[in-house]
Amino acid sequence: MRSTELRRKATKTSSVDRERDYIGFATLPEQVHRKSVKRGFDFTLMVVGESGLGKSTLINSLFLGDLYKNRFIPNVEDRIEKTTRIEKKTMDIEEKGVRLRLTVVDTPGFGDAINCEDSWRVCTAYIDEQFRQYFTDESGLNRRNIQDNRVHCCLYFVPPYGHSIRQMDIDLMRRLHRKVNIVLVIGKADCLTQTEIKKLKARILQDLEDNHIQLYQFPDCDSDEDEEFKQQDRELKASIPFAVVGSNVILDIAGKKVRGRQYPWGVVDVENPLHSDFIKLRTMLISTHMQDLKDTTQDVHYENFRAQCISQISQHALRERGKLKRDSMGSNGFDSSITETDRLLLQKDEEIRRMQDMLTQMQERLKATHLLEMKKNDSVIDV
Repeated sequence: MRSTELRRKATKTSSVDRERDYIGFATLPEQVHRKSVKRGFDFTLMVVGESGLGKSTLINSLFLGDLYKNRFIPNVEDRIEKTTRIEKKTMDIEEKGVRLRLTVVDTPGFGDAINCEDSWRVCTAYIDEQFRQYFTDESGLNRRNIQDNRVHCCLYFVPPYGHSIRQMDIDLMRRLHRKVNIVLVIGKADCLTQTEIKKLKARILQDLEDNHIQLYQFPDCDSDEDEEFKQQDRELKASIPFAVVGSNVILDIAGKKVRGRQYPWGVVDVENPLHSDFIKLRTMLISTHMQDLKDTTQDVHYENFRAQCISQISQHALRERGKLKRDSMGSNGFDSSITETDRLLLQKDEEIRRMQDMLTQMQERLKATHLLEMKKNDSVIDV
């Protein structure tokens, strides 16, 4: 009886000690989660590719919605002189209490006209404009409610016909790959056999490497990830570019509901990995890498744009400052209208410039002397 009472006291004492050692910061992930869920998430997806590759169908299949209810498909005569334009469509999606505001930026008219040399201008101009607007808002006074309309991912559709990607696609991707995360998609892949898909993917990747075009790079898995996640990551990386088939039709096959396309010879199950890379694309785009796409946009592409803007602003300020200095100079070197402090500052700037020139000359002389000594040593060694 006494031993039981002692054990109870010891247990009570140990629990009290644990409560004393508990600070509470272990709940930080839960706090971040609650705040993020309450605020909701934004994601902007640009879709680029010529008409007839199944872009609209794939977007509706990916997000189980209908963004293109009143679609108008122009005939061939209307496409001859058609130019590329931008169309934005937004939809709010909620799943298990998590809200996502999806913005799809479509580019109708891309690649439809006879002369497509300038099709890339509209796409790059739109991406730059969103970066510029975000930079302006970020530099303003009220930065609490900045709306992020930057393009986080570009689904670039290439046709299944042909032996590789076209020169028009190479020209655009060369201008886009440093501005946005490009995910390459082969549309309507059900018209190719497995062998043809494999060969087409290999040729596309080789052409991209030859033209130094970089697609979105999947982050490496952490060492503590489980083997199932690592295997999934390997399969996603091996599937690039994704050969997909989209469908908004639900078919009843042997009592089973499938999303697919009915052909005289059979049914293509969109969600069957043996028929299409649709599930892999949806897994990558939504389930596993959506946040990384946003992080890469912020940390890489936007930071590059921001650095360029700051550099241009600094250069402009230096030019204006030099112009003011020149305007302030008189015949004797300085104008009497400027203050003594300004005159001293100008003299110091001129002195610093002369010292920098002298330092540069000394470095050049030391470099020349070093090269001369190296040549002498080499000649001695040869002898």
